[in-house]
Amino acid sequence: MNASNKAKGVKYAFSGHESFPCKSLWLKKGYDFVVSGNDFNSPEAVIGLGVGKNMVASIRFWLKAFGVTASDKITWLGDYLFDEISGKDKYLEDIATLWLLHFNLVFSEEATLYKMFFCGVQRERTSFEREQVLTYVKLKMAEAGKATLYNENTVKKDVGVLLQNYCLPRKPQSNEDFSSLLIDLDLIRQNSEGKGYYFNVDGKRKVTKEIFLYGLLMLKEQEGDNTISFDTIQERVGLVFCMQDYETIEMLKLLANEYNQYFAYSDVAGIKQVQFIKELDVKHVLDNYYGTDI
Repeated sequence: MNASNKAKGVKYAFSGHESFPCKSLWLKKGYDFVVSGNDFNSPEAVIGLGVGKNMVASIRFWLKAFGVTASDKITWLGDYLFDEISGKDKYLEDIATLWLLHFNLVFSEEATLYKMFFCGVQRERTSFEREQVLTYVKLKMAEAGKATLYNENTVKKDVGVLLQNYCLPRKPQSNEDFSSLLIDLDLIRQNSEGKGYYFNVDGKRKVTKEIFLYGLLMLKEQEGDNTISFDTIQERVGLVFCMQDYETIEMLKLLANEYNQYFAYSDVAGIKQVQFIKELDVKHVLDNYYGTDI
């Protein structure tokens, strides 16, 4: 199911991953495949990637969804992370990189469900069952006038893949069950009965401040405004990281202090907002975390 809402510029995509969650090594493998001049549509792709045909399509999908490629071309971020010589975290050993990729997955909306889930479902409930996620998606699509595009089986599979991406397997069959890329973020947990799930919002996980700032800069670029309200930041960035209001406020204060020449955080008469004073390059922010040495 993949359709466009021309009136609002919204695209709904709930498939493309061939029911495979993204494995830890797939992004580097896919990056190297593209850099070497290979074509996903070629019959040789199965040999080049060393996986089955459906997995070839899945790797291609996840590269795009995580912002490593666009139109099968490597993005600046793809090179920044995965370049063989200068890549900052080629083998995804730093959890900050997982936060970065997670943010891209939700924010880009190449995979519609992820924004609906983290920025929508999470606002309404801290715990959930699969059926409640399906109901939420169906309702949101009906509100957008796209009810006819809703396919329950397709969305149900997408929900299953999302949970595999983030949740520890309850009854693992092999080590392969632990190989999903985003499990280590510990954002979603299954309850003890095994029937439902909940967002891990208890403050145990810490988001790297530069990655949060990366998200804030992506939001600024999308909004095209130098002043952004706290509510917008919380809805579009804070919730992506499963942060509660007070955690997001603390993060904004910390960053505004450290990057005070670039932006300020204010809370005047209950109106909380961030105001950008000077352009701040997103690569500069990432370099502040990863370092500039090759």
